[in-house]
Amino acid sequence: MSSFVLVSCEVTVSNGPTVVGDEASDETLMESLGAKLVQAKCQSYKHYVTPRAPRLVMEDLDQMGYQLVGTSGIGQTLVWTFKR
Repeated sequence: MSSFVLVSCEVTVSNGPTVVGDEASDETLMESLGAKLVQAKCQSYKHYVTPRAPRLVMEDLDQMGYQLVGTSGIGQTLVWTFKR
């Protein structure tokens, strides 16, 4: 079974924070990325955020066997898609 992870951050933020999952994401994986489940004001959903830079998160995912399969820019947000 395939496993996908979306990693995103604001264009102007190269040092973190980095969004690494939603509330249905694998808790063990999120913990290994140093992410905490948060819910911002006025949002109806929770997501996992790590204070680490996107580059460090991507290096960790690579070491865990995930491969980068897509990148995109949406407004002021960068998104990377990984698959294992």
